[in-house]
Amino acid sequence: MLPPLAAGTTLQNRYRLLGLLGQGGFGRTYLAEDLGRFNERCVLKEYIPIQAGPLALQKSQELFQREAQILYQIQHPQIPQFRATFEHDQRLFLVQDYAAGKTYRTLLNERRHTQPTPPAQGYFTDADIIQLLHDLLPVLSYLHQQGIIHRDISPDNIIQREPDHLPVLIDFGAVKEVATRFQAGAMNTPATTVGKPGYAPSEQMQTGQAYPSSDLYALAVTAIVLMTGREPGELFDAVNLVWHWTQWVPAVHPGLVAILNRMLSQRPGDRYPSAAAVLQDLQTLSPNAPPVPSVPPPPDLSQVKTVAVAYPQGKPVINPATAYGTSPPESSNHASFWDDPWAVGLLGLVLVVLTGIGSWAVVTYVMERQSVSVSPSPTPSPTVSAPPAAPSPSPAPPSPSPQPSEFSERITLKPGEAFSREGQLQAGQTLTLQFSATQGQQLRAILDSEGILMTVLRPDQQPIADRAERVTAWEGELTDTGDYAVQLRPIAGLAKGGYRLELLLTGNSPPEPSPSPSPTPTESPSPEPEPTFNTQVLDIPADVPEVNVSGQTSPQQIKRFIVKVEAGQVLSAVVLSGQAATMDIRYPDGQLVEDATKVLSWQGQVPQTGTYQIDVVAPEPTDFTIAVGVRNPG
Repeated sequence: MLPPLAAGTTLQNRYRLLGLLGQGGFGRTYLAEDLGRFNERCVLKEYIPIQAGPLALQKSQELFQREAQILYQIQHPQIPQFRATFEHDQRLFLVQDYAAGKTYRTLLNERRHTQPTPPAQGYFTDADIIQLLHDLLPVLSYLHQQGIIHRDISPDNIIQREPDHLPVLIDFGAVKEVATRFQAGAMNTPATTVGKPGYAPSEQMQTGQAYPSSDLYALAVTAIVLMTGREPGELFDAVNLVWHWTQWVPAVHPGLVAILNRMLSQRPGDRYPSAAAVLQDLQTLSPNAPPVPSVPPPPDLSQVKTVAVAYPQGKPVINPATAYGTSPPESSNHASFWDDPWAVGLLGLVLVVLTGIGSWAVVTYVMERQSVSVSPSPTPSPTVSAPPAAPSPSPAPPSPSPQPSEFSERITLKPGEAFSREGQLQAGQTLTLQFSATQGQQLRAILDSEGILMTVLRPDQQPIADRAERVTAWEGELTDTGDYAVQLRPIAGLAKGGYRLELLLTGNSPPEPSPSPSPTPTESPSPEPEPTFNTQVLDIPADVPEVNVSGQTSPQQIKRFIVKVEAGQVLSAVVLSGQAATMDIRYPDGQLVEDATKVLSWQGQVPQTGTYQIDVVAPEPTDFTIAVGVRNPG
């Protein structure tokens, strides 16, 4: 591993390092000053590739940029904002805001130092934990709606921010997952799963699969560690797969115990389905309720009074007084059978049923006697009116067929004309949009979604490229003529998700063959191969004037940035570094902006809303840095 960078080092002519915050197996974290933002403090996270060499660096860059695209989408005040990524001396850096404060691990250690033995309600009381859950669960709900799983929740990765004391979530496991995937691919070994042992649930540690409920599990482990002051290994019975934590804090609110134990369930299906569901149960907890022992003593049945209990809808109602072995207050009057309306009603229902059965038996007997007599009796006898015969049961209407889980639609993409589609998908549903295209055409697919990812399929129904499966953006040249498809599917674990898909096909269709034989063609020189595009979506916050982004471009693979701009806003782009690098800026339909071809800087008010393209081009492979800004006029 390369040595750490010294304090005072300036990277990208912008970020001056102040010191090393931490170091782990995946890289380092530095505190820095952003010289381009009035020396505002920020954090640089460094990821060092395991393998050396150009191929290893290129693969690392691809994986790192892919995950950074997801992190750029996060816009929440309790999550440090991700600003940019860049490469320096074969080190990959990610820039994010700095959150001043102490981690909950530090806060716990401070309380343990002043009081070695945990109080009855824990180092962090049940009121502290309820407040922490109230403040942090909405953050997880926001992330899960974006299709993002944190994967690494623990006391070390939650900061209590100094100004407002709100918890701030840091250190997403997504970047660490990039490192493990690349390391596994480079060494041909299974990837190491991301997550702290003891905090991450079994499905995440054993299979690498993480769901929204996986984050809820890790949050519950964090809560019981903060209360007990003990590590997960001391609280978890690995033989019986049971958590034993209430013995260390015996005076915790029983409602909180029930909520945390459900979050700690071993099976993901037994946990809460979402952070919002946990919040709903938290609303039922009264902060002023007196604590009770977490393990109630067994009731003394000899002292329990017999109490009449109604059972609505077949479920017994448990008397909260007798549930802990205490007797309810005695009634002043002894209630008789006839004073109980439920008993009287039940007796009346039984009498009605018996009367109906008796009437049916009498009528049946009379009808049978009449059917076997030779002649009717001359003396008319009173006729007993039989109850109307029950109508024969009609066949039950067919149950509605289940909603289809897969939808397929054929669309027409005309070269140069943008296609857009908006909608929602439920859990388990898949939408496949099929279209025809020819070899050599360029396809651009941009997905703006909440919990939806897309896969671009070639005519053989396989992903068109390694970076075209479960992504939010893809652009490249089509290598075959046939039917392509874009497949949309929600993130696993989400109930539904919304999306807006934009597709653009460029390039002309091949001319129709002439029916008459053509003369012997003369050999023409082979055309130059069409360049491919490495696409990155930029999400520029409204309160930030501009962001700096870095990358590499070449004649064969052009770096393209996608920026969403509203009509009337001002878009600006400036090349900060990169020998011979220039920019081409295009409208949402792919056409070049009139005065923005091979420019070093450009600024203008855009006429229409859409996703604009900034292509960084160069006659040879070039590293570059550009500044991109979106602002309102005035």
